[in-house]
Amino acid sequence: MPKVGMEPVRRKALVDAALRVIGDHGSLTVTMSDIARRAGVSPALAHHYFGSKEQLLIETVRFLLRQLRDDAVAALGQAATPRERVSAIIRVSFNADQFAPQTIAAWLAFYADAQRSEETRRFLVIYARRLRSNLLAALKALCPDDAAERIAEGAAAMIDGLYIRQSLKSAPIDIKASIALTEDYVTTQLARIGK
Repeated sequence: MPKVGMEPVRRKALVDAALRVIGDHGSLTVTMSDIARRAGVSPALAHHYFGSKEQLLIETVRFLLRQLRDDAVAALGQAATPRERVSAIIRVSFNADQFAPQTIAAWLAFYADAQRSEETRRFLVIYARRLRSNLLAALKALCPDDAAERIAEGAAAMIDGLYIRQSLKSAPIDIKASIALTEDYVTTQLARIGK
């Protein structure tokens, strides 16, 4: 019988292990046994807590999204101006936890899985909408709506594109350079419209 109060600890350990194992493999072709072994629990216990590998993977996506949301809320709470809000969103997108090699590999594996899994696709659409919405809300205070939409789309595309470039170990771009490139894009676009 498991110890009372251990479920949240073990569930978190399994999610963390799933991220590491997926990151190491670079795909979702891992087994529940692989994940359980990395977490230091039995496969039966992993199945007990999540039911299936698919449910554990969905919880892992949820974890990444919650972490990103919590980081964004904290960063936006510190921003005093709309331009600072844009910068906060950019910084959060490239923070060390999100830009770690295993996390990037996991995100890419989830994007590939979204081609066949409606639930994974739904979560990734939530991520894309949230990123766009956060950028757009700040940018609309700085420029006309049509320009704000264009700049938000471009900045979101840069963020996602820099993640892909980071996954290509032959052409890595570090956090500082990724932030600088995205900031330069936003600054240049705002300057073009006189903001």
